[in-house]
Parts: sequence; structure tokens; C-alpha cells
Amino acid sequence: MPEIPFHVAGGSFSGDRPLSFDANMIALQRTPPESTAPIQSSRRRKLWEVPHKCHCPIIGTCFAVDELRTLMHKAMPLPRGTIDFVLHTTAVGNCETRSRLAEILHKSLEKRFQLSIKRFAAAKTSDALRTLWQSATQSGSEIPGALWAAWSHPACDATLEQEIYGDIHMIQHQVATGTRADIKAMQLARQENAELRRQLDQARRESETLRHEKVLETQKLREQISALQAAEVGRDACIARLSAQLDQLRGTLPDLKGRQALARRASDSEARAAALTAQCREQREEIEHLTRQLQQTDDALPKPQADEASPTNPGHAELEAIDGKCVLCVGGRTGSIDAYRQIIEQRGGRFLHHDGGLEESLHRMDGFLAAADLIICQAGCISHNAYWRVKEQCKRTGKPCIYMKGSGISALSRLIDQPQPETAQPAVAS
Repeated sequence: MPEIPFHVAGGSFSGDRPLSFDANMIALQRTPPESTAPIQSSRRRKLWEVPHKCHCPIIGTCFAVDELRTLMHKAMPLPRGTIDFVLHTTAVGNCETRSRLAEILHKSLEKRFQLSIKRFAAAKTSDALRTLWQSATQSGSEIPGALWAAWSHPACDATLEQEIYGDIHMIQHQVATGTRADIKAMQLARQENAELRRQLDQARRESETLRHEKVLETQKLREQISALQAAEVGRDACIARLSAQLDQLRGTLPDLKGRQALARRASDSEARAAALTAQCREQREEIEHLTRQLQQTDDALPKPQADEASPTNPGHAELEAIDGKCVLCVGGRTGSIDAYRQIIEQRGGRFLHHDGGLEESLHRMDGFLAAADLIICQAGCISHNAYWRVKEQCKRTGKPCIYMKGSGISALSRLIDQPQPETAQPAVAS
């Protein structure tokens, strides 16, 4: 503690340790103590004109410790490590009279609280000034500015000074109580903050572990994607190469499509031919069987005499019905065409055949109809257009036409053996 007294409200402390600077510097520009009674004028009071008991609340409320240290450095040298209490008491002691430090602090108060000073300047009486002070304390805002503006106001009397002193004293106690509560809350907050930090660190570690796993998984997926992309590029290159080779082969074989179509048709024709061959085999066996039965029947019948071979003989007429004639068979089963041909040629006729528009063109039928002497139309095995074409042609030319509902070989044989009329009246055989 320095030798100079440290001023407090109502007394001072004496030190037992010397200071490293001249104590007379504090006493510079001192003026005789002025009266502490309020000045009855319109001029606002200076800091050193305010009662000395008010200096401690003003310095403690209106100035922060760091700011006060900075302002005191402008007026006096301070030893390194000066505690906050020494700064406060020294400043309070220098404000008792007009000193250099008091002037610096006064100018700082006037500059900082200009708005509060202007607002309190509207009060002309102590009651109005009391109302403004009470409003400031109730709102809890701008208390430092209101404190300086009220105590430095010319209308502030001794009673109001004491009321303001009591109010600011209790406010300081309440602030200290709130500070203790804040400190306790801050300690709880620090404990909670430490717990939250611990949880946060744990969450960060878990998150980092998950992130590392995701990074590894992402790298594996990227490697798989790269492999798939490389495989796709290779496949596309192979497809392009094969397509080029295919185009080259197609260029060397311009009629490849035609050959492929012919190959398909040849394959179908082979299958069809195999089926027809089997069907012809069955039909031949049936014809041979029927021929043997017919031969047996002919052998069992008595042979006609020579004089019976006259134009009136029905059997002779049946054989002569198609002898030397051209017979056109329209329709019928493909496998039975050879049997139809054999029946017609055995009776001396010439055989023509048209499938009725199933595969052959209908335009070829007109030539067949013109060349034929007898038409056998198997109505159940031809198209409607072929049927009406045959019927119209026979009606127009008067050629005989035999209509068959079925396509059996025995039915055709019986129908031909019947005597045919000279006109084109249709004969129907089942």
C-alpha cells in the first residue's frame, strides 16, 4: 500500500509501504474545498462541486476498471500491478477537489452522457428531477447517465441527493446479489458446458468414425463404378468392332437378306415337303388299298359282251365322259393332287390343277378355265373369290362344272364315273 491515503466515503486508509512516484503529483491543481451545499444557480455542477460522498458511486458506476486505468494514466504515472481498489480510491480522492484527474473524468462524463444530460435538463424543479430519476431506476436502463445527470443538475437539493444516494447504494447491493446469483448460474453453466463438451467430443469421435467408414465405403463404390465403367467401355468397343465386322460382311454379301429369306423359306418348304411326303405315303397306301378293293369288285362282276359296247352302254359312256378332255381341278388337299391326277389320267383325261388362291395367283386361274373342258370345283377348299370366279366363268362359257363339298379321292372317282350333262348345270357331290 502506498503512503498516500486512499480516500473512501467517510474516511481514509493510511499505507505502510512507500510508493515509487511522488505523492505531491496527486495534489497538483488542488483548490480550497468548496461547500458541499447545492449551488442555487442555473449552472450545472462540476464533478468536484458534487458532494464528496457521491464521488464513490459515480466513479464505481460510470467507469469500468480498464477505462478508469486508461484515464488515470493520462493524469499520473501508475506502478505496474496496481490493484483495482487502489485505482478506485485514488480516483475518488482526486475528485474531492479540482485536480487534473478530476477534470479528465468530468470531460469524459459530459461527453458520454450527453443525451441523458439533455433529457434531464428539461426538469426545472427537484420534483421533476426526482420523477426522471425514478423513471430511470424503474426501467433499469441508462442508470449511470441518469445518476450523473441528476447529481450534476442545478435543481438537485440535499434531500434529493440523499434519496439518489440511497437508491444507488441499494442498486449496487442488488447488483452484487445478482452477481452472486450470476456467478452460481455461471458455475452451473460451466459444469453443463463441460458435460456438453464431453458429449460433443464423443459425438465428434463417433461422427468421425462414421465419416471414416463412409469414406471407405465411398471409395469402394467408386472403385466398383470405375470397374463397371471400364467394363462398359470395353463392351461398347467390342460391340462397335462386331458391328463394323457385321457391316463389312453385309457389304460383301449385298443379297444377304434375300438369301436369309430364301433360307427360311427353304427350311419351311423342307418341313412342309416332309409333311406332304408322309401324307402322300398315306394316300398312296389308301389308293392301293382302294384299288385292290376295286379290282376285286371288278373281277367279281360279269364282263360285258362285245355287242354291249354301244353308245347306249352306261359304262362305256362313263369312260368316254372325260376321255381326251382337259379336266381342271380347283382346290383340294395338296397331298391328294397326285391321286386326283392318277384318277383323271386313268380315264383318258388330261389333268390341270389350281389351289383356289391359297398360294397361287387367281389371275392364273383364267387361263386354266379357258383351257379346261370340265371343271371340278372343291368348294370347301378354295377361297370365296376363286369360287365366284369359277362359277361366273362356267356360266358365261357354258362349260360343265362339278362342285364337290369334300376333297376325298373316292368321292372324286365316283363323281367322274357318273354321266355328265352336255350343259353347264352344276353337279354337287359330297
